[in-house]
Amino acid sequence: MHQSLRLGKILGVPVGLHYSWVFISLLVTISLATHYFPGVSSRWGTGVYWLLAVATSLLFFGSVLLHELAHSVVALARGIPVKSITLFIFGGVSQISREAPSPGEELGIAIVGPLTSLALAGVFWGIRQAGISPQVDSMAWLLSIINLQLAVFNMIPGFPLDGGRVFRSVVWKISGSYKVATRLAALVGQGVGYLFILGGVLWAFGAIPGLRQDLVGGLWIAFIGWFLQGAAATSYGQARLRDTLQGVRAQDLMSRDFALVSPNMTVRELVDHHVLPMSRRCVVAADAEELLLGLVTLKDIRKVPRERWDITLVREVMVSKEGLVLAAPADEAIGILDRMDEKDISQVPVVQDGKVLGMVGRDSVLHYLRTRSDLGV
Repeated sequence: MHQSLRLGKILGVPVGLHYSWVFISLLVTISLATHYFPGVSSRWGTGVYWLLAVATSLLFFGSVLLHELAHSVVALARGIPVKSITLFIFGGVSQISREAPSPGEELGIAIVGPLTSLALAGVFWGIRQAGISPQVDSMAWLLSIINLQLAVFNMIPGFPLDGGRVFRSVVWKISGSYKVATRLAALVGQGVGYLFILGGVLWAFGAIPGLRQDLVGGLWIAFIGWFLQGAAATSYGQARLRDTLQGVRAQDLMSRDFALVSPNMTVRELVDHHVLPMSRRCVVAADAEELLLGLVTLKDIRKVPRERWDITLVREVMVSKEGLVLAAPADEAIGILDRMDEKDISQVPVVQDGKVLGMVGRDSVLHYLRTRSDLGV
């Protein structure tokens, strides 16, 4: 999802357009202008066909955006941060920073997207019924069908689709176990993905009785199945990670191998004596009493031109304490990871009484998980 064009923010949530959307939108627009609308009427003219095609693509874009915004609005209303919205080849995805705390909230966040698409389908159907013009009627009818299909597709009980999340919320409520619900929803999601792959391959080679062979359509269905299967497996892996880290604290993960440097040190000295010799990716700036003042990362150092390393001080490039995400020794690892993901950072200082006790980074989490795996825990 990082491979996207940033379009701005809505309700404080960054909205991006995945590069795949540009490709598929172009293909859809060309198909509408050269096949669909000319098939509706051969008398409207090339200019009208292209105008209708572009308008339909833009309205479809808006429909998907509203679908994802609905998820985000409900999540934000429940105090759950939303990192971003990305529109991509299959529609869109809202990157919600953490999971819902209860089955009811999970259900509310998941179901609102398909309900929004259904409402949009009704709106466009109503526009068609108004009979404004043949051109508007044909465009509204197509958008009504598209939004209906979007609602139905998203309600497939394949995690992490909306339907899969609805299914998980129901199982979660019945079983009382988030872990059991996630595992079952992920397995169903993978099963749905494999069924799509199988059905797509059979369709592509004309092996389904009563259905005409369609190589492109079949491969497209198989590709969607591959995507769903992979997404379900990835989502379950993330859920297992959270389950493994349940009850783990910052003090259990933190690395005590960190460097304290003076804020009056030059960037050249920092690189030559602390970064390169020990392959450190971040260094803690502290005063004479070892109280935290700030943090310097490789990203901060790269902002300084090489020729200015000898005259630029650490205090000029560091991120000050006030701008850092900090953790206490007893903070839960899951919460720290959520904050790291929300702020898009890779390490968090663990601080007590103003002094840094250690650093929790993504690498320290991986090291902890590898150690557990090697011990068979």
